[in-house]
Amino acid sequence: MADNDDLDRGDERESHESPFATLQKRVAGLKVQDGDNVSKEVDEDEPKVVESIESLCINCEENGETRLFLTKIPYFREIIIMSFSCDHCGFENTDIQSAGQIQERGAKYTLKVTEVDDMERQIVKSDIAILRLDTLDIEVPAGRGRLTNIEGVVCDILKDLEAGQRQRKKDDPELWQKIDDLVQPLLKMALNQNFPFTITLDDPSGNSWIEPSSKDKDAKYQRSEYPRTPEQNAALGLGEAPSSAEDDRNGHTESEILPSETPTSASLTAHVVPQIPTTSTPTDKDALEDVDILEGHSYSLPTPCPGCTKPAHLNLQLLNIPFFKQVVVSAVMCTNCNYRSSDVKTGGEIPRLGKKIYLDVRDPVDLQRDILKSETCHLKIDEIDVEVAPGTMGGRFTTVEGLLTQIRDDTRGTVFDMDDAEGSGGDSMPAPKREAWTRFFDKIDKAIKGELQYTILLEDPLGNSYVQNPWAPEPDARLREVEYERSKDVEDDLGLSDMKTQMGEGGEYVRGEFGKEEEEDARKENQSVKAVGRQIG
Repeated sequence: MADNDDLDRGDERESHESPFATLQKRVAGLKVQDGDNVSKEVDEDEPKVVESIESLCINCEENGETRLFLTKIPYFREIIIMSFSCDHCGFENTDIQSAGQIQERGAKYTLKVTEVDDMERQIVKSDIAILRLDTLDIEVPAGRGRLTNIEGVVCDILKDLEAGQRQRKKDDPELWQKIDDLVQPLLKMALNQNFPFTITLDDPSGNSWIEPSSKDKDAKYQRSEYPRTPEQNAALGLGEAPSSAEDDRNGHTESEILPSETPTSASLTAHVVPQIPTTSTPTDKDALEDVDILEGHSYSLPTPCPGCTKPAHLNLQLLNIPFFKQVVVSAVMCTNCNYRSSDVKTGGEIPRLGKKIYLDVRDPVDLQRDILKSETCHLKIDEIDVEVAPGTMGGRFTTVEGLLTQIRDDTRGTVFDMDDAEGSGGDSMPAPKREAWTRFFDKIDKAIKGELQYTILLEDPLGNSYVQNPWAPEPDARLREVEYERSKDVEDDLGLSDMKTQMGEGGEYVRGEFGKEEEEDARKENQSVKAVGRQIG
C-alpha cells in the first residue's frame, strides 16, 4: 500500500497536472492478483492501474479501504472508478468521477431504446448530470456518479422505488398505488418487454455520455451541446456571471455594442454604420430596436463566455445568399480561455410548408457546392449510413466536403477520442464494434474524396436549409426540392402551434396559418371585386 505521507508530499508538485496524470503518478507499484489481493511486488515497467487507500467508513466509523481504478472508456474519455468496502460492518459503495477537465459546453444525450441490444449500451453519469426516463416522466437528479448500462439504470430506478413499498402500503395506500403504477412498467422494461422508451441524459459539465452505435437510424440517438447558463457555471465552481459594470480587457464595458469595419468598405463605415446605443445592457430587449443591421457589415456585442463566464464578444454579420434568403453568421470568441464557437441563423418569415432537398453527388465538383444545414434540419445519406438529427451540429454554412469532414471528425472524436491516433477505441472495445466503426469511417473518407456516388437529403420543416445551384436561375439536374405539409407533432415540437399571429374578431390574437395571410387577403379582395361587379350588373 502506498504511504499516505508520500502522497501528501507529492500534492504540491502534482497540483499543476490533470487529475488523470496525478492519479497515475500516485499509484505506487500496485498490482491486482486474482481480483482480490493487492501486492507491492511489481515490475516498474508494468502499468500502475489500482491504488488502495485506507479511509474512514461513514457507517461504523472504523477504517475501511478505498480502491481507485483509472481507465479510459471507448467512445468517451478517462474516468476514475472508486470502490469502498469495510470489513467491520460490510458497508460497500461505488462512485465514478471524470479524470478530465470540464468541457467548454454542456452536453445532452437522447436515446430511443427499441430492442434488447440497446439495454447493453454503456452510460456514464457524472455526479452533476440529470437522467430522465421520458416515457414514464421519471427524473434521477444530480447525485452519485455511475458507470453502468441502460438495463442497470432501469434496475436502479426500480430498486429505489420499491424500497419501503410494503410499509408504505400499510401507512399510505394512495401513495403506494401511485408508485406501483410506475413500478409495473419499469419491471417490464427490466425484463425487455416494454419497448420502445426514451432516456435522456443532461450534463452541464459535458462529462456524461451514452454509448452510440453505427447502426443508429431515424434520430434514434441524438447528442447536442449547449452553452451553460451563469447559474450552471457557478454550480460547477467556474465563478459567477460578470457584472454589467465590469470592464473587459479592451477597456470596453459590457453595455457597449460596437460596429466593426469590413475590409471591403472601410472608407464608408463611418457614414453607413448606424450609431448603436451604448446605454443598454446585452439583455435589454430594446438595445437594437431602432437600429438597422446593414448587410455585409460586422457587429460586435458583449456576452459572457459560455466556457469561463468572463467577458467575451459575439461577432455577427448579415449575409444575403443569392436565390435563397438572408442569414446571420455569428461567432463567439473569448480571449481569456480561447473558447471558440460559430453558428448560422436564417431570417425571414416561417414558410407554410417544409422542404426536402435532394443533392446527387456524382463527381468531385459537387463537393465544392455551398450548403447551409440549419439547426432544424435532418440530414441523411443512405449510401454511407450517415444520419444527423436536428440540433446535433447546430447551423452550418460550408461546402459539401466541409460538412462531411466535420461529421467525420465529430463522430470520430466521439467514438475513438481525439488523441486515439490508431482508432483502436481502447482494449475494452469489442472487435466486431471496432470493425463496424472502421468500415463506417472508410465509407465517409471515400465520400469526402469523391470516390463514391451518393445522394444527400436535407429535410427541414422550416425550409431554412439550402444547397447551391451553380446554374441558377436555370434548373439543376442534380438538385431537387420538394415541399411538404408539416405534421401537427412537428409543429408542436417547433413551438409553432403556440404562436398567435392574427387578430381575432374580439380583438385578441389567434393562431394563423403560416404563409396563408397573403392568400387570405387576396381571396377576400377577389370576393369584394366580384360583389361590386354583381351590384353594377
